[in-house]
Amino acid sequence: MTIKKTISQLIEKRRTWGYGAAIAVTPYLLIKIAWTFGLFMPTEQMGDISWRTANAITMVLAAVGILLAFAFSMPWGEKLPAWLVVFPVWVGTGLLIPMLLLAPVLGPAAMIRDQKMGAANVWVYEQIFVIISLVGVGICLPFALAGYAKTRWPEAFVGPIDIDLLPGNSQKLYIALARLVASGCILLGFIKLFWAAGGTIGINPSMLDNRDLWWHLLSLSTGVWAFAGSWGLLVLTTRRGSKSFFPPMATAWIASGMLFSYNLFNRLSATRPDTQPAPEYPLAHVLTTELGSVLGVMMIMIILMVLHDRRRAMRSAA
Repeated sequence: MTIKKTISQLIEKRRTWGYGAAIAVTPYLLIKIAWTFGLFMPTEQMGDISWRTANAITMVLAAVGILLAFAFSMPWGEKLPAWLVVFPVWVGTGLLIPMLLLAPVLGPAAMIRDQKMGAANVWVYEQIFVIISLVGVGICLPFALAGYAKTRWPEAFVGPIDIDLLPGNSQKLYIALARLVASGCILLGFIKLFWAAGGTIGINPSMLDNRDLWWHLLSLSTGVWAFAGSWGLLVLTTRRGSKSFFPPMATAWIASGMLFSYNLFNRLSATRPDTQPAPEYPLAHVLTTELGSVLGVMMIMIILMVLHDRRRAMRSAA
């Protein structure tokens, strides 16, 4: 049995994956509800209004994740407006899939760092539940989503990458935009990989000790996904470099969501009073953060343009 056939069979079991995602995210939701209402807090700082607000936001996101998991599993989910599904899925996959790859290292690193900062012992158990939830939903939700999207939007999954587009398509426009965005992704990727490898250009000398394992791995992840996104976007728009449409589309989709959602998360985290200042100079931090967000938004716009032209062509040929 080929890997492609095995993955296809896994995707077909979208109801099982959807239920699994809903069950996996439930402990995370319960913890966030408790923290939002001031229960079982591991540190006094988490009683601050900024922490309560951040927990309330992630509580809502967890609830939305459960609703999406059921939507991916049930026939009624296919009747939901596309915009109501696409945006949270884009943000969610951008957050979860990269984090899934880093969780085995970042989870223990986060617990060790927080214990050094004086967090209560209950924090360790809470963090274990959070990690289990994130890993569980990071595995189950993408498979449930893939089965749902394959049914509702088959043009994003099936067929070769090089198909005959209808007259009036936007290919010339999105090829030009993709080259511009890919250049920005490559620049951002080099900067992040340089910092992840220990480079100090753009880093405040007085903040060198703040570059812990967490910071290095997130910099590495951002750099890798920026390069992956540039590849996916160029292949997707020029239709050269891959025979199948799905691999570059999925890569560009995840990379765009990652660049947008992680930089949004960084901005929200910076509002907490106990957040340590970024090791980068303020200007370098702002420029790289905003660049990542802008690139992520432009990438998803290009992906939607490509999918629109592809959908028109495939429906015309049917």
